[in-house]
Amino acid sequence: MFPNLLHPRAYVGVLALLALLAVPFALQSPFAYHLAVQVCVFGALATAWNIVGGYAGQLSLGHAVFYGIGSYTATLLVIHFGITPWLGMFAGAAVSAVAAAVIAYPTLRLRGPFFSLATIACLEVCRLLTVHEEDWTGGSAGLNLPLNIGLKWMVFREKWAYLLIAFGFLVATLWVAWRIRRSRFGFYLIAVREREDAARAVGVNAVQAKLAAAVVSAALTSMIGSFHAMYLTFIDPSAAFSLELSIQIAMFALIGGLGSVAGPLAGTVLVLPAAELARGWLSAFGNGTHGFVYGVVLVLVVLFFPRGLAGHLGARVLKLIDRLPGARERALPAAPQSAAAHSAPRGEPLLVAEHLMKRFGGLTATNDVSITLHAGEILGVIGPNGAGKTTVFNQLSGFIRPDEGVVKLRMPDGSWARPGTPNAFALAGVGRTFQIAQPFSGLSVLENIMLGAFMHTRDHGEAEAIAREVAHTTELSALLDVEARSLTVGGMKRLEVARALATRPRALLLDEVMAGLNPSDIVRSIDMVKRVRDTGVAVLMIEHMMQATLALSDRIVVINAGKMLKEGNPADVVNDPQVIEAYLGKGYRDAQAA
Repeated sequence: MFPNLLHPRAYVGVLALLALLAVPFALQSPFAYHLAVQVCVFGALATAWNIVGGYAGQLSLGHAVFYGIGSYTATLLVIHFGITPWLGMFAGAAVSAVAAAVIAYPTLRLRGPFFSLATIACLEVCRLLTVHEEDWTGGSAGLNLPLNIGLKWMVFREKWAYLLIAFGFLVATLWVAWRIRRSRFGFYLIAVREREDAARAVGVNAVQAKLAAAVVSAALTSMIGSFHAMYLTFIDPSAAFSLELSIQIAMFALIGGLGSVAGPLAGTVLVLPAAELARGWLSAFGNGTHGFVYGVVLVLVVLFFPRGLAGHLGARVLKLIDRLPGARERALPAAPQSAAAHSAPRGEPLLVAEHLMKRFGGLTATNDVSITLHAGEILGVIGPNGAGKTTVFNQLSGFIRPDEGVVKLRMPDGSWARPGTPNAFALAGVGRTFQIAQPFSGLSVLENIMLGAFMHTRDHGEAEAIAREVAHTTELSALLDVEARSLTVGGMKRLEVARALATRPRALLLDEVMAGLNPSDIVRSIDMVKRVRDTGVAVLMIEHMMQATLALSDRIVVINAGKMLKEGNPADVVNDPQVIEAYLGKGYRDAQAA
């Protein structure tokens, strides 16, 4: 639950955080205390925003709405009911969590700039409501906090007391972000950010994951907003529900490195002190001169560090830290027994598709197709380009819902399940790859495979053990620390298979896993598929490499023009005149006969 404080990454991080306290206490300056409080507050806000904006990849530009809800809730409870802000902040967090769920459920289905625009609209609506509820909120004039000095009211004469509380909020927010990043939930968020379809194929409910991220981020942002209102002792709608604030905290995370734990704080430490000092030193040259600092830093980062400071420098810094004493690797738990051992007896029907029909407008892509995959076999599906193989494949994995017919899967207890969504198919035991490899490019090979392993475990160590075992099967052990984007085409294809195998499927669907490979990679892939079958996993493969298909398949199904053309053993199928005609045309068949 807690990091090993004897590991260099832990104690170096603790020392770096303590420096935020040591510097202002050493200077004993009110401005130094104020600057440190602001760094802690905005570092925590950027870290909280990073959960939804960095991990989940949802660019929320109206995130200050939760800061405003938290600050107003705590302040109103103090003014009207005399409730301590230590309780008021939790009330604000609850209100923000509900608001986040209401806002996020419809808007998270939007893509691109539309989600960002929707969050800005929600922010503006809340600001206008606060302005118009003048009797309750003070309207545009804002509210002054009663100056009740004491810990109970979170109001102090000494700024060092505020700094200690702000530091506590920062540490708590960083701990939550660290826990999420190392958890199954964090891996799922990054998978959704990188490739949502591939995430669904390993059992991720994308909407549910993004909604949970929005709720957690909103609650943390609200609590920090409650404290900041007590620190400022005054709030008004234009500051509490500020688009500028939303952009500012997003920019800190962007500069530091989206999706990293330390990145948002690093961006805050880099930019905020420089901007605040520029505000004081350059204010004589005109208001807003400090904004120039933000712009210059942002332009430099985008030009030279497009993945942020943590994205470009993080790996180098970690390598240096790992050379310090105490950086020994921990022992991993043994990988659990593969679920394939509990598959149906060899030869029994495992995945059954009956009378599948799929139309796209006036085009009938699938016309009464019935396929049965038996336990322990390799079934090859072939056909000319445009025959409808991929449409059938997507129906077998839940990515396309058939207009007619049914797809069902035999469960370990002998019952039949009829999943309806890609993640439901994955959870039921159907793994799949994609025709065009879809790795999570920002993650390492090990982390990519762990994403599949997390389907059946929440434990980070157990998922890593499963991933290493699967990497051995797919010949990826030497590449575990390499970023997925750096792999060759053959490596990416094997990584797709490894990620699917880590979900412990009973049926594995391979979509042209050998397409575009060189001869040596094709040989490795053939051996890999045989090893997969030997573990007890049934394999259905679409493949244009005819020699590989003949060498591997126990049975072959031929699809042409959306219909079943032929089914049987490889030798009979490839010599069938109808199959030859489908591939090479009637003219070739007639010439052969002549």
